[in-house]
Amino acid sequence: MASTFYTLQGQNRRNSVLLLLVVSLVFAVFGLAVGYAWTGSGAGAISALVIALGASIVLSIGSYYAGDSIVLAASQAHEVSAEQAPQLLNVVSELSIAAGIPMPKVYIIDDTAPNAFATGRDPQHASVAITTGLLEKLDREELQGVIGHELSHIGNLDIRFTLLVGVLVGSIALLADVFLRMTFWGGMGGRRRRDDREGGSGGAQAIVMILALVLAILAPIFARLVQLAVSRQREYLADASSVALTRNPAGLERALAKIAGDTEVLEVANRATQHLYIVNPIKKFEDRSKGLFSTHPPILERINRLRTLHGAPPVDANEARTLAGLD
Repeated sequence: MASTFYTLQGQNRRNSVLLLLVVSLVFAVFGLAVGYAWTGSGAGAISALVIALGASIVLSIGSYYAGDSIVLAASQAHEVSAEQAPQLLNVVSELSIAAGIPMPKVYIIDDTAPNAFATGRDPQHASVAITTGLLEKLDREELQGVIGHELSHIGNLDIRFTLLVGVLVGSIALLADVFLRMTFWGGMGGRRRRDDREGGSGGAQAIVMILALVLAILAPIFARLVQLAVSRQREYLADASSVALTRNPAGLERALAKIAGDTEVLEVANRATQHLYIVNPIKKFEDRSKGLFSTHPPILERINRLRTLHGAPPVDANEARTLAGLD
Protein backbone atom coordinates (compact mmCIF):
# COMPACT_ATOMS: atom_id res chain seq x y z
CA MET A 1 0.00 0.00 0.00
CA ALA A 2 2.82 2.44 0.94
CA SER A 3 4.59 1.90 -2.37
CA THR A 4 1.37 2.46 -4.31
CA PHE A 5 0.56 5.59 -2.30
CA TYR A 6 3.96 7.24 -2.76
CA THR A 7 4.01 6.35 -6.45
CA LEU A 8 0.62 8.01 -6.92
CA GLN A 9 1.64 11.01 -4.82
CA GLY A 10 4.86 11.53 -6.78
CA GLN A 11 3.08 11.17 -10.12
CA ASN A 12 0.45 13.77 -9.21
CA ARG A 13 3.09 16.24 -8.00
CA ARG A 14 5.10 15.86 -11.19
CA ASN A 15 2.00 16.32 -13.34
CA SER A 16 1.04 19.48 -11.44
CA VAL A 17 4.49 21.04 -11.84
CA LEU A 18 4.54 20.14 -15.52
CA LEU A 19 1.17 21.81 -16.07
CA LEU A 20 2.36 24.92 -14.22
CA LEU A 21 5.39 25.10 -16.51
CA VAL A 22 3.11 24.78 -19.54
CA VAL A 23 0.97 27.74 -18.40
CA SER A 24 4.11 29.78 -17.70
CA LEU A 25 5.44 29.01 -21.18
CA VAL A 26 2.15 30.03 -22.80
CA PHE A 27 2.18 33.28 -20.80
CA ALA A 28 5.78 34.05 -21.85
CA VAL A 29 5.25 33.28 -25.55
CA PHE A 30 2.00 35.22 -25.68
CA GLY A 31 3.51 38.20 -23.85
CA LEU A 32 6.49 38.33 -26.21
CA ALA A 33 4.26 38.00 -29.29
CA VAL A 34 1.99 40.83 -28.13
CA GLY A 35 4.97 43.01 -27.29
CA TYR A 36 6.56 42.51 -30.70
CA ALA A 37 3.24 43.09 -32.45
CA TRP A 38 2.87 46.36 -30.54
CA THR A 39 6.40 47.68 -31.03
CA GLY A 40 8.04 45.76 -33.87
CA SER A 41 11.22 45.25 -31.81
CA GLY A 42 12.71 42.62 -29.56
CA ALA A 43 13.30 45.14 -26.78
CA GLY A 44 9.65 46.17 -26.94
CA ALA A 45 8.56 42.54 -26.74
CA ILE A 46 10.61 41.99 -23.59
CA SER A 47 9.31 45.23 -22.07
CA ALA A 48 5.70 44.15 -22.67
CA LEU A 49 6.40 40.79 -21.03
CA VAL A 50 7.94 42.49 -17.99
CA ILE A 51 4.92 44.81 -17.66
CA ALA A 52 2.51 41.86 -17.88
CA LEU A 53 4.59 39.95 -15.34
CA GLY A 54 4.54 42.93 -13.00
CA ALA A 55 0.75 43.13 -13.21
CA SER A 56 0.57 39.41 -12.41
CA ILE A 57 2.75 39.90 -9.34
CA VAL A 58 0.48 42.68 -8.06
CA LEU A 59 -2.58 40.46 -8.56
CA SER A 60 -0.80 37.59 -6.80
CA ILE A 61 0.04 39.68 -3.75
CA GLY A 62 -3.55 40.86 -3.39
CA SER A 63 -4.94 37.35 -3.75
CA TYR A 64 -2.28 35.90 -1.44
CA TYR A 65 -3.17 38.09 1.51
CA ALA A 66 -6.91 38.67 1.04
CA GLY A 67 -8.15 35.73 -1.02
CA ASP A 68 -9.16 33.48 1.90
CA SER A 69 -11.17 36.22 3.65
CA ILE A 70 -13.03 36.96 0.42
CA VAL A 71 -13.84 33.29 -0.16
CA LEU A 72 -15.06 32.72 3.40
CA ALA A 73 -17.22 35.85 3.29
CA ALA A 74 -18.68 34.90 -0.09
CA SER A 75 -19.48 31.43 1.29
CA GLN A 76 -21.24 32.93 4.34
CA ALA A 77 -19.04 30.85 6.62
CA HIS A 78 -18.76 31.57 10.35
CA GLU A 79 -16.07 30.35 12.72
CA VAL A 80 -17.02 27.76 15.35
CA SER A 81 -15.49 26.65 18.63
CA ALA A 82 -15.02 23.24 20.27
CA GLU A 83 -18.11 23.91 22.41
CA GLN A 84 -20.28 24.46 19.32
CA ALA A 85 -19.01 21.51 17.24
CA PRO A 86 -17.04 19.16 19.51
CA GLN A 87 -16.80 16.15 17.16
CA LEU A 88 -15.76 18.26 14.20
CA LEU A 89 -13.06 20.12 16.15
CA ASN A 90 -11.84 16.81 17.62
CA VAL A 91 -11.44 15.28 14.15
CA VAL A 92 -9.70 18.39 12.80
CA SER A 93 -7.37 18.46 15.81
CA GLU A 94 -6.32 14.80 15.66
CA LEU A 95 -5.73 14.86 11.90
CA SER A 96 -3.80 18.15 12.11
CA ILE A 97 -1.45 16.44 14.54
CA ALA A 98 -1.13 13.46 12.20
CA ALA A 99 -0.42 15.80 9.28
CA GLY A 100 2.15 17.76 11.26
CA ILE A 101 0.52 21.13 10.59
CA PRO A 102 -0.99 23.77 12.90
CA MET A 103 -4.69 23.33 13.52
CA PRO A 104 -6.56 25.55 11.06
CA LYS A 105 -9.51 27.75 11.93
CA VAL A 106 -12.78 25.87 11.48
CA TYR A 107 -15.81 27.42 9.83
CA ILE A 108 -19.38 26.24 9.32
CA ILE A 109 -21.58 27.03 6.32
CA ASP A 110 -25.28 26.80 7.18
CA ASP A 111 -26.41 24.72 4.22
CA THR A 112 -27.90 21.24 4.02
CA ALA A 113 -25.84 20.27 0.96
CA PRO A 114 -22.83 18.22 2.15
CA ASN A 115 -19.48 19.68 1.10
CA ALA A 116 -16.25 21.23 2.41
CA PHE A 117 -13.23 23.24 1.32
CA ALA A 118 -9.92 24.56 2.63
CA THR A 119 -8.42 27.98 2.05
CA GLY A 120 -5.51 30.10 3.25
CA ARG A 121 -2.06 31.09 2.04
CA ASP A 122 -0.06 28.56 4.11
CA PRO A 123 -0.47 26.06 6.99
CA GLN A 124 0.00 28.88 9.53
CA HIS A 125 -2.85 30.92 8.00
CA ALA A 126 -5.36 28.26 6.93
CA SER A 127 -9.06 27.61 7.39
CA VAL A 128 -11.40 24.69 6.78
CA ALA A 129 -15.09 25.26 6.01
CA ILE A 130 -17.68 22.51 6.36
CA THR A 131 -21.40 22.64 5.63
CA THR A 132 -23.94 21.62 8.24
CA GLY A 133 -25.21 19.06 5.72
CA LEU A 134 -21.81 17.33 5.76
CA LEU A 135 -21.92 17.00 9.56
CA GLU A 136 -25.47 15.65 9.47
CA LYS A 137 -25.06 13.14 6.64
CA LEU A 138 -21.59 11.65 7.17
CA ASP A 139 -20.44 9.31 9.94
CA ARG A 140 -17.16 9.84 11.80
CA GLU A 141 -15.02 7.73 9.43
CA GLU A 142 -16.41 9.56 6.40
CA LEU A 143 -15.89 12.92 8.13
CA GLN A 144 -12.28 11.93 8.84
CA GLY A 145 -11.77 11.16 5.16
CA VAL A 146 -13.10 14.59 4.13
CA ILE A 147 -11.12 16.49 6.78
CA GLY A 148 -8.00 14.50 5.86
CA HIS A 149 -8.51 15.57 2.24
CA GLU A 150 -8.86 19.25 3.17
CA LEU A 151 -5.88 19.21 5.54
CA SER A 152 -3.86 17.59 2.76
CA HIS A 153 -4.69 20.56 0.53
CA ILE A 154 -3.22 22.76 3.26
CA GLY A 155 -0.16 20.59 3.88
CA ASN A 156 0.53 20.18 0.15
CA LEU A 157 0.31 23.99 -0.29
CA ASP A 158 -2.38 23.50 -2.93
CA ILE A 159 -3.95 26.88 -2.25
CA ARG A 160 -0.66 28.64 -3.01
CA PHE A 161 -0.03 26.44 -6.05
CA THR A 162 -3.46 26.92 -7.59
CA LEU A 163 -3.27 30.65 -6.80
CA LEU A 164 -0.15 30.94 -8.94
CA VAL A 165 -1.77 29.05 -11.80
CA GLY A 166 -4.97 31.07 -11.45
CA VAL A 167 -3.13 34.40 -11.60
CA LEU A 168 -1.19 33.28 -14.68
CA VAL A 169 -4.40 32.19 -16.38
CA GLY A 170 -6.11 35.44 -15.42
CA SER A 171 -3.15 37.44 -16.71
CA ILE A 172 -3.29 35.63 -20.04
CA ALA A 173 -7.01 36.38 -20.34
CA LEU A 174 -6.48 40.04 -19.39
CA LEU A 175 -3.60 40.45 -21.83
CA ALA A 176 -5.66 38.83 -24.60
CA ASP A 177 -8.58 41.16 -23.93
CA VAL A 178 -6.40 44.30 -23.98
CA PHE A 179 -4.58 43.17 -27.11
CA LEU A 180 -7.76 42.36 -29.04
CA ARG A 181 -9.39 45.65 -28.07
CA MET A 182 -6.38 47.69 -29.16
CA THR A 183 -6.08 45.70 -32.38
CA PHE A 184 -9.68 46.20 -33.42
CA TRP A 185 -9.55 49.88 -32.49
CA GLY A 186 -6.89 50.21 -35.20
CA GLY A 187 -3.99 51.42 -33.09
CA MET A 188 -1.60 48.66 -34.11
CA GLY A 189 -2.58 48.68 -37.74
CA GLY A 190 -1.60 52.35 -38.00
CA ARG A 191 1.70 51.69 -36.27
CA ARG A 192 2.46 48.78 -38.59
CA ARG A 193 1.77 50.92 -41.68
CA ARG A 194 4.15 53.59 -40.36
CA ASP A 195 6.85 50.95 -39.93
CA ASP A 196 6.34 49.83 -43.54
CA ARG A 197 6.75 53.40 -44.80
CA GLU A 198 9.87 53.89 -42.67
CA GLY A 199 11.50 50.69 -43.90
CA GLY A 200 11.13 48.96 -40.55
CA SER A 201 10.42 45.35 -39.77
CA GLY A 202 6.83 45.59 -41.03
CA GLY A 203 6.81 42.14 -42.62
CA ALA A 204 8.01 40.35 -39.51
CA GLN A 205 5.68 42.44 -37.36
CA ALA A 206 2.73 41.51 -39.56
CA ILE A 207 3.52 37.81 -39.15
CA VAL A 208 3.84 38.16 -35.38
CA MET A 209 0.62 40.18 -35.36
CA ILE A 210 -1.22 37.25 -36.93
CA LEU A 211 0.41 34.87 -34.43
CA ALA A 212 -0.56 37.15 -31.55
CA LEU A 213 -4.17 37.33 -32.76
CA VAL A 214 -4.36 33.54 -32.93
CA LEU A 215 -2.83 33.26 -29.45
CA ALA A 216 -5.20 35.93 -28.11
CA ILE A 217 -8.12 33.68 -29.05
CA LEU A 218 -6.66 30.29 -28.20
CA ALA A 219 -4.27 30.97 -25.30
CA PRO A 220 -6.95 31.86 -22.69
CA ILE A 221 -8.95 28.73 -23.57
CA PHE A 222 -5.87 26.51 -23.46
CA ALA A 223 -4.65 28.08 -20.21
CA ARG A 224 -8.06 27.57 -18.62
CA LEU A 225 -8.02 23.89 -19.61
CA VAL A 226 -4.56 23.51 -18.10
CA GLN A 227 -5.77 25.24 -14.92
CA LEU A 228 -8.58 22.72 -14.64
CA ALA A 229 -6.13 19.88 -15.23
CA VAL A 230 -3.97 21.23 -12.38
CA SER A 231 -7.04 21.38 -10.14
CA ARG A 232 -7.89 17.77 -10.94
CA GLN A 233 -4.32 16.61 -10.25
CA ARG A 234 -4.35 18.33 -6.86
CA GLU A 235 -7.63 16.59 -6.01
CA TYR A 236 -6.08 13.20 -6.75
CA LEU A 237 -3.10 14.14 -4.60
CA ALA A 238 -5.29 15.27 -1.69
CA ASP A 239 -7.29 12.02 -1.88
CA ALA A 240 -4.12 9.96 -1.67
CA SER A 241 -2.70 12.14 1.12
CA SER A 242 -5.94 11.78 3.09
CA VAL A 243 -5.54 8.01 3.02
CA ALA A 244 -1.99 8.40 4.36
CA LEU A 245 -3.40 10.39 7.30
CA THR A 246 -6.46 8.28 8.14
CA ARG A 247 -5.23 4.84 6.98
CA ASN A 248 -8.82 4.25 5.94
CA PRO A 249 -9.54 4.59 2.21
CA ALA A 250 -13.09 3.29 2.68
CA GLY A 251 -14.12 6.32 4.73
CA LEU A 252 -13.20 8.77 2.00
CA GLU A 253 -14.67 6.48 -0.70
CA ARG A 254 -18.05 6.47 1.02
CA ALA A 255 -17.88 10.22 1.68
CA LEU A 256 -17.19 11.03 -1.97
CA ALA A 257 -20.10 8.86 -3.11
CA LYS A 258 -22.48 10.43 -0.58
CA ILE A 259 -21.50 14.01 -1.37
CA ALA A 260 -21.65 13.50 -5.13
CA GLY A 261 -24.96 11.65 -4.92
CA ASP A 262 -26.69 14.21 -2.72
CA THR A 263 -29.26 16.27 -4.63
CA GLU A 264 -29.21 19.32 -2.35
CA VAL A 265 -28.01 22.51 -4.06
CA LEU A 266 -25.21 24.46 -2.35
CA GLU A 267 -26.52 27.97 -2.91
CA VAL A 268 -23.43 29.88 -1.79
CA ALA A 269 -21.13 28.11 -4.27
CA ASN A 270 -20.37 29.82 -7.57
CA ARG A 271 -18.08 29.52 -10.57
CA ALA A 272 -15.27 31.35 -8.80
CA THR A 273 -15.25 29.07 -5.74
CA GLN A 274 -16.44 25.72 -7.08
CA HIS A 275 -12.89 24.40 -7.61
CA LEU A 276 -12.16 24.72 -3.85
CA TYR A 277 -14.72 22.15 -2.72
CA ILE A 278 -13.95 18.46 -2.25
CA VAL A 279 -16.70 17.61 -4.75
CA ASN A 280 -17.97 20.01 -7.40
CA PRO A 281 -20.89 21.79 -5.64
CA ILE A 282 -22.58 22.81 -8.90
CA LYS A 283 -24.71 19.83 -9.92
CA LYS A 284 -25.25 18.73 -13.49
CA PHE A 285 -29.01 19.36 -13.31
CA GLU A 286 -28.56 23.03 -12.35
CA ASP A 287 -28.91 25.77 -14.97
CA ARG A 288 -25.66 27.37 -13.79
CA SER A 289 -23.72 24.21 -14.71
CA LYS A 290 -24.31 24.78 -18.43
CA GLY A 291 -21.16 25.67 -20.33
CA LEU A 292 -18.87 24.88 -17.40
CA PHE A 293 -15.66 22.91 -17.74
CA SER A 294 -15.16 20.20 -15.13
CA THR A 295 -13.10 21.43 -12.17
CA HIS A 296 -12.87 18.01 -10.50
CA PRO A 297 -11.88 14.51 -11.59
CA PRO A 298 -14.77 12.08 -12.13
CA ILE A 299 -16.03 10.63 -8.85
CA LEU A 300 -15.83 7.12 -10.28
CA GLU A 301 -12.16 7.61 -11.15
CA ARG A 302 -11.37 9.03 -7.71
CA ILE A 303 -13.03 6.13 -5.91
CA ASN A 304 -11.35 3.52 -8.10
CA ARG A 305 -7.96 5.16 -7.46
CA LEU A 306 -8.61 4.99 -3.74
CA ARG A 307 -9.51 1.33 -4.06
CA THR A 308 -6.17 0.56 -5.66
CA LEU A 309 -4.46 1.86 -2.53
CA HIS A 310 -5.77 -1.06 -0.48
CA GLY A 311 -6.03 -3.68 -3.19
CA ALA A 312 -9.81 -3.55 -3.61
CA PRO A 313 -11.37 -4.22 -7.03
CA PRO A 314 -13.00 -1.36 -8.99
CA VAL A 315 -16.64 -0.62 -8.20
CA ASP A 316 -19.11 -3.01 -9.79
CA ALA A 317 -20.90 -2.21 -13.03
CA ASN A 318 -24.19 -1.10 -11.48
CA GLU A 319 -22.55 1.27 -8.99
CA ALA A 320 -20.19 2.51 -11.71
CA ARG A 321 -23.12 3.55 -13.91
CA THR A 322 -24.65 5.48 -10.99
CA LEU A 323 -21.40 7.22 -10.06
CA ALA A 324 -20.57 8.03 -13.68
CA GLY A 325 -23.82 9.97 -13.99
CA LEU A 326 -22.96 12.28 -11.10
CA ASP A 327 -20.19 14.26 -12.83
